[in-house]
Amino acid sequence: MERGGGGVYWCRGGRGNLVYYTEYSDPVVTNRAVVTLQPDWPEIYSGETITLTCEIKDGGDSEWEYEWRTPRSYRPLNPRGSMIRPSHSGDYWCKGRMKDETSYTEWSDAFRLKVSEQPKAQLRKDSPVGGRVTLTCSVGSSSSSSGWKYFWYRSKKTSEPLTTPDVTILSTEQIRVSGGGGVYWCRGGRGNLVYYTEYSDPVVTNRAVVTLQPDWPEIYSGETITLTCEIKDGGDSEWEYEWRTPSSYRPLNPRGSMIRPSHSGDYWCKGRMKDDTYSTDQSDTFTIKVSDKPQPVLTVSPLWLSPGDSVTLNCSVEHPSAGWRFFWYKAVPKLSNNSYISELLPGSTNGTEQDSYIVHGQTHTAGYVCRAGRGDPVFYTHYSEHVFVWSGDFHSAASLTVSPDRVQHFNKDSLSLSCEGNSTEWRVSRFYESGSLVYCSIWGTMTGSTCNMDRYWRSGVYWCESETQFSNAANITIQNDGVILVSPVRPVTEGHSVTLGCKLKTEKVLYDVEFYKNGKLIPNHTRGELFISAVTKSDEGFYKCRGTNSPQGLRSLTSAESWLSVKYSEDTAASSPFPVLLVVGLVCGVLLIILLLLFLYRCRKSKDSSVMRSQSTNQSPATDHMINQVETPNGHYASLLHGDSCLYETIRGSEEPEHGKNNEPEERVYSNVTMGTAADQ
Repeated sequence: MERGGGGVYWCRGGRGNLVYYTEYSDPVVTNRAVVTLQPDWPEIYSGETITLTCEIKDGGDSEWEYEWRTPRSYRPLNPRGSMIRPSHSGDYWCKGRMKDETSYTEWSDAFRLKVSEQPKAQLRKDSPVGGRVTLTCSVGSSSSSSGWKYFWYRSKKTSEPLTTPDVTILSTEQIRVSGGGGVYWCRGGRGNLVYYTEYSDPVVTNRAVVTLQPDWPEIYSGETITLTCEIKDGGDSEWEYEWRTPSSYRPLNPRGSMIRPSHSGDYWCKGRMKDDTYSTDQSDTFTIKVSDKPQPVLTVSPLWLSPGDSVTLNCSVEHPSAGWRFFWYKAVPKLSNNSYISELLPGSTNGTEQDSYIVHGQTHTAGYVCRAGRGDPVFYTHYSEHVFVWSGDFHSAASLTVSPDRVQHFNKDSLSLSCEGNSTEWRVSRFYESGSLVYCSIWGTMTGSTCNMDRYWRSGVYWCESETQFSNAANITIQNDGVILVSPVRPVTEGHSVTLGCKLKTEKVLYDVEFYKNGKLIPNHTRGELFISAVTKSDEGFYKCRGTNSPQGLRSLTSAESWLSVKYSEDTAASSPFPVLLVVGLVCGVLLIILLLLFLYRCRKSKDSSVMRSQSTNQSPATDHMINQVETPNGHYASLLHGDSCLYETIRGSEEPEHGKNNEPEERVYSNVTMGTAADQ
C-alpha cells in the first residue's frame, strides 16, 4: 500500500469461500517521531533552559503522549513534549502513543546534544581613531543565529548596563566610546528567561603615552630628564605605572618615573588603576637618541682689535633653541701646567638666553671660552676650544718684542720672541690657522723670558702670557724661500715715519722692486724701499713686495702679504670730535637744569626770593667754571658727564717722547674721580 498520512494500521488473513479470518495483527503506527530543539542554537550551555520537543509527523488531530530516553534517565509518558534543562551532553530519543491507545510510534532517531560549560564573553578593543574607541563583544565563535544579545558595563561589573546616550551602538555586538576613558566589561544573554554568560575580562580604553620633559630633540649622556607615562582621559583615578626600557624592566611605580637614560633605545609604559588589576595597553614606542656630551663652537669678531672696538662672542651649539643658556668665560693663563683657568664674565653667572655676548672696551689680547647648560639640575656641555682676540698695541704690563723686528721671516733663520712686563715668569704661545695652540716648549727653547725658535718654524699669531696678562700679539709669516716683506711688528703711530723693504733669503740685491697695498701698485718709491714720512690711518692695509733676482728680470719673486697697522696718537684722540660733542651735550644739560631752577625760583614765596637769588648767583659761576674747565695744569682733561650729580672723567694726554728714544705713547687712562653736585666743588 502506498503510505499517505500517518495512522494506526492492523491486518488479518482470510481464505475459503466461507472466509476464514485470522486474528487481527498487532497494530502498527506509521507516524514518525522526531526530536527538535527550540531555539535551534548550535551549542547549548550548562544551566541554560531550552525546549526539546517530540514532534509526531503527520500526527493529524490525534492526541499523543510522549516517552523520552535521555543519556542518564528514562522519562515515562508525558502529555506533551517536555521542557528540559539539560545538564550534560548525550543522545536523546522519543516516541509517541495515541492517547487511550496502546500503539506507539517507533523510537525517533537519536538527537545528539552538546552541553558546554557556561561561556565567558570576549571583549576586544580596536585601535583608537580620532579619540574614539570601538569595543566588540562576542561569545565563542558565535554568529548572528546564536541568539546572543550583549550587555555593556562601565567602571563596575555590578553597575547598571550602559544605555544608548552613554555609547554609540554600531551593531548587536559593537559599541563606540567617544568620551573619556574608563574600564569596560560586557556579557552575553539569550532566551526568554535570560541566560547570561560570564563577564568578559575588563578592557581599559585609556591610552598610555610616553612624554618627554623637557621636550628636547636630542638627549645627551648623563643628562637628567623626565619620562612621564601619561594616561589619556585618566580622570580622578589613581594610577600606577610600569616601564620597559632598552636594558631593564621596571615594576610598578606609583608615578611616572624620573629616568636618567644612559643609552639610546625604545621606551614603553602602561598604567594600572591603583588597587585593581586593570591595565591599559602598552604605549606606543618612544625612541630616545642619547648622544655624547656636545662641545659648542665659539667664534669672535673682530679677531684683531682696534681702539674702541667691542668684541662679540658667539657660542654655537646644536639645536640652539632646545632650552640652552650660555655661559661666558675669560681665559686666565696657568703657566704651571700649560693650561688656562676659566673665569666667568660679568652677567654670566646664571647664563644668558642669547647665544652672543659683547665685551666692551677690550683693548688688549684676550682669550675666551663658552659652554651651554640646561635643565635642573643644570647639565653642562663641554667647554669650547679657547678662542683669542689679538691686539698689536704695546702696553707696559705685558709686551712682546720680536727680533729681528719684522713680521715676515725665513724658515730656519734666527728668530727670538722676548716677553717684558709685570711678571718674572712667562710663556710664549703660537696659534696656527688650523686652530692649534702650542707653546714655546714644543717649537723652541725658552730661556728666561725669551723664546728662541729652533724647530717647527710655522706661520701664526704669537704672544706672551703671564699668570695675569696677555701681551700684544704679532702675526708672523714664515717663508721657505723667495722674498719677504720687511715691515714692523708693532702698529705705527699716526704722524711717525715708517720704511718698508723687500729682502731675499740669500741677501742678494733685488732688482725692480715694487710695492703693493691691498693688491694695487704703489708708484714713486726709490732705492728698493717704501718710505712713508708721516703715517696716517689711510696708510693701514695689506702690503707686499715684488722684485727680480737679476737686472734682466729672469725670475720675478713676490712676498706674502702682511698687515701694516696704524694707531692714532693720543693727541689725535684727545682732539677728536667726540669730547667736543660730549661737552656741548653736557652744557645743554646744565642749561636745562638752570632753567628748571629758575622755574622753581619763580614759584617760591616772596619771602624766600632774596635767599634763592643769592644761592642762584653763587651757583651759576661755579657751574660755568666747571663747564669751561677743560685742561688742567697737569695735562689732564676733565669733562662733565650727564645727570644731576656731576661725574668727572680724567683723560691723560700724550707725552712727547724724548729725543733719541723709542718710547711708545702711553695708553689712555680713564678714572672716575668724584661724584657730587656742582655746589660741592
